[in-house]
Amino acid sequence: MTLILRIDKCWRIVATGFCFSLFGIGALCLTFIVFPLLTFTAKNTKQREIRVQAIIQRSFLLFCKTMHYSRAIKYQFDGAELLQGDKNCLIVANHPSLIDYVLIASQLKQCDCIVKAALWHNPFIRGIVRAAGYIPNREPEAFLEECSEKLNSGNVLLVFPEGTRTTPGITSKLQRGAAQIAVRSESDLRIVHVTVTPSFLTKEAKWYQVPDVRPFFHVEVKEKVAIAPFIDGADSPSSAARNVNRFLDTALYPQK
Repeated sequence: MTLILRIDKCWRIVATGFCFSLFGIGALCLTFIVFPLLTFTAKNTKQREIRVQAIIQRSFLLFCKTMHYSRAIKYQFDGAELLQGDKNCLIVANHPSLIDYVLIASQLKQCDCIVKAALWHNPFIRGIVRAAGYIPNREPEAFLEECSEKLNSGNVLLVFPEGTRTTPGITSKLQRGAAQIAVRSESDLRIVHVTVTPSFLTKEAKWYQVPDVRPFFHVEVKEKVAIAPFIDGADSPSSAARNVNRFLDTALYPQK
């Protein structure tokens, strides 16, 4: 590695650390200052969630631009305008890195998300997920009912069917949650594909383990898929969900 590349790599470590520190400080400010004010002035829960999610979108966009202009990463978003026009839709994406959700949500003024129960106890995140009305991954029946209510009210819901970040070199296995939500709510699917070259912010890697060259995130918004043919062509909701899951496995991982 040349001296210039070594300097660039060291800078990207510093830039990445700065960006994540900024993210943590920003999350605390939103949790303890901004969102309590919004909660106090909002007329109802729906208005509060809309306001909070709009602020999250702008904050995430600022974070993404900061990572880009600080040279921590570079990214390209194809088809963002398609996402912005979606309603009553399940946005389904693969999950190769830590910031996939941030990149996608930065393009959506309204975006519900499913979060792990552990995040409801994270001091940096819990205030945000509660104020935004995100959906905790809990008892299946209550979970599916809450997802359906959000979608049937016209919201969009972002789901990563893997349930966790992709491990490089290991074939991904989709959980059936996204398919069950789509069938239960009768919501169409918007496919989003994320690639990261070279791998960065994977499940196994620490934030400071940056690659030798600047990572490139490519987010591609693909076709919208109607759910009705899957439901009409199956003899039960379970069968329809299995068919949807098989389709998603091909759509999200065409190289298999």
